[in-house]
Amino acid sequence: MVFGPPRTFLGLPPELSTFDAARVVLLPIPYDATTSYRAGTRDGARAIIDASGQIELYDADLDREPAEVGIFTSDALEPDFSSPARMVERVRAATTTLLDVGKLPFLLGGEHSLTSGAVAACKERHPDLGVLHLDAHADLRDEYHGTPHSHACAMRRVVDLGCPLASVGIRSLSAEEAAFRRGPTPAPITTIPASRIARARYDAARLDALWDEVVAALPPTIYITVDLDVFDPSLMEAVGTPEPGGLDWWEVTGLLRRACAARRVVGADIVELAPSEGPESCAFAAARLTYALIGYATADAATIRETGCDEGARQ
Repeated sequence: MVFGPPRTFLGLPPELSTFDAARVVLLPIPYDATTSYRAGTRDGARAIIDASGQIELYDADLDREPAEVGIFTSDALEPDFSSPARMVERVRAATTTLLDVGKLPFLLGGEHSLTSGAVAACKERHPDLGVLHLDAHADLRDEYHGTPHSHACAMRRVVDLGCPLASVGIRSLSAEEAAFRRGPTPAPITTIPASRIARARYDAARLDALWDEVVAALPPTIYITVDLDVFDPSLMEAVGTPEPGGLDWWEVTGLLRRACAARRVVGADIVELAPSEGPESCAFAAARLTYALIGYATADAATIRETGCDEGARQ
């Protein structure tokens, strides 16, 4: 059963958007059953895909059209509302299917609880997998609202899998999460709070040093998860749980460029867009970020360095 068939990301022609020809597969997941504040992330993937039709295919940073690697837009994964655990398992199985045929899975949420399923699938193939996590929240609770598979527990489940975790942009966490982070933990956790980034914002050398610290904490193979509330609400209002004091566009893309230049990306997701909670520009920004991350993840490191795309600070 197809749950709301999506349009093709970017409105790509068939030669760039068939499953067989595509290197990247976008998997929309319209699920927000554990949302604890503002609902609506179930509509996030569709909004991103709809907005993507306005994006130029040429990426000036990379001096190429990333879409040339082929991007297939899958039918949406039908939600399983019987339990969050079953939904996470459904995501794991769907991601495994894509990995089995050599695709690079990019999930579009939907809420953040989905990430642990995709990471579990990638971890099965890449035992040394690490996770780069951009978010306003630590998401390290062991249980929230009666389930260990809440959006507030997503990174706790990732750490339980044994994946080293680098969390960036954090500015909200509970006492329980702070205590857990101090360890000992099943896998190393490195945290770069938003406050450190704010202090380095206009100092290129300091910002570069922060990005180097993030990359150094990650193994050679990584999964990237971006909760859109990592951005400041002035840029990204349409999220389930907004927090003041977030990152700006160039900080987020600068870190993603640096990480993709230094590490191999085997999967990614962009989650927590709640389009009804903000202007249409939020969906467009999310679509731009999706395309940018596809570009960075599929470019070779030499291309990123030659085009200057691993510079961490704005010019």
